[in-house]
Amino acid sequence: MPWTRDDMAARAAKELKDGYYVNLGIGIPTLVANHVPEGIEVTLQSENGMLGIGPFPMDGDEDADLINAGKQTISELASSSYFSSSDSFAMIRGGHIDLTVLGAMEIAENGDIANWMIPGKMIKGMGGAMDLVAGVKKIIVVMEHTSKNGDPKFIPECTLPLTGKNVVDMIITDMCVFQRPDHDSPFKLIELAPGVTAEDVAAKTTAHYIA
Repeated sequence: MPWTRDDMAARAAKELKDGYYVNLGIGIPTLVANHVPEGIEVTLQSENGMLGIGPFPMDGDEDADLINAGKQTISELASSSYFSSSDSFAMIRGGHIDLTVLGAMEIAENGDIANWMIPGKMIKGMGGAMDLVAGVKKIIVVMEHTSKNGDPKFIPECTLPLTGKNVVDMIITDMCVFQRPDHDSPFKLIELAPGVTAEDVAAKTTAHYIA
């Protein structure tokens, strides 16, 4: 069976390293906070001005004043700190965040990412997407392998407005994991979800990659 949203988040959490400062995007990436491996310490950062995000609160323990960038209620830690969004973006733009986990609507085979708008749809703005892909050291994308219409999302070239060019290091979908060692190399299929075959992935992927 393909991975669930929680399975995908748990797989992304395996990429966390002790001492990392990590930003989690809206959607599936927020679930990574619930899967931080035991024995390592990471500090989760939110671009709305919080450093040190805990797991999602249990029902009844929510605090309406504690939210992430996706406006979901979150918990704080003893080490949490709060500051202006301008300071938060200075951390991102200054290269002080080690890893970000983002969602995406399209990823191109060269590492381009489109994740901020669909033409004709009303949006409030880009938010922190462009800053994150430009300023963070490692970019992991977690997304469904295909769109709701069944169209591949890992494709030869993005058709939607780009967020960043040649920036993605790893792609985790409900079917598999693609990774590349550097931005001059192609993506390689490195892991399959249980019950998914390489042929299944190839049938739903139009991007070129190393099998």
